[in-house]
Amino acid sequence: MIRHILLIKFKDSVGSREIADLEVLFASMVSKIDGVDSVEWGTNNSPEQLNKGFTHSVFMTFTNEQARENYLPHPEHETLKKVFVPLLDDIVVFDYQV
Repeated sequence: MIRHILLIKFKDSVGSREIADLEVLFASMVSKIDGVDSVEWGTNNSPEQLNKGFTHSVFMTFTNEQARENYLPHPEHETLKKVFVPLLDDIVVFDYQV
């Protein structure tokens, strides 16, 4: 099992509607790409205020390493990136094997 974590900092110009649409698009990956077991979306609510401007996260679970390898070049992932990347100010991507 592979965990894929994104920490997201959106551009100041990005509105709540764009973010909500993006959340739906991320969630749809489970039904569109084999091996994407789950997608969780979250908004930072830590009282520690150590998020360095990162406001949202995506936590994805892939069945295995091969599923992640299939996801990365998949046409649905490419479609997602066309919507997602222009909204980003910064991102951290961190994967690990469970």
